[in-house]
Amino acid sequence: MLDITGEKCPMTFVRTRLALDALAPGGHLQVRLKAGETYTNVTRSVRQLGHQVLDEHSEAEDVVVLRIQKAGG
Repeated sequence: MLDITGEKCPMTFVRTRLALDALAPGGHLQVRLKAGETYTNVTRSVRQLGHQVLDEHSEAEDVVVLRIQKAGG
């Protein structure tokens, strides 16, 4: 699981993208991130690149966990 709760934009997306780039097409990545602006920016950017957010759940009041599938699978 990639934990970016301590990161700020744009590093939140940079770290997410690097982790996705390391996966095979169709691979899954779990990302733990802050709710709010970080969540909005990361999910929007991931979708714009063609990846899919398969599910998400709140882990704490201000923390969300995403499961992302890399495009191409």
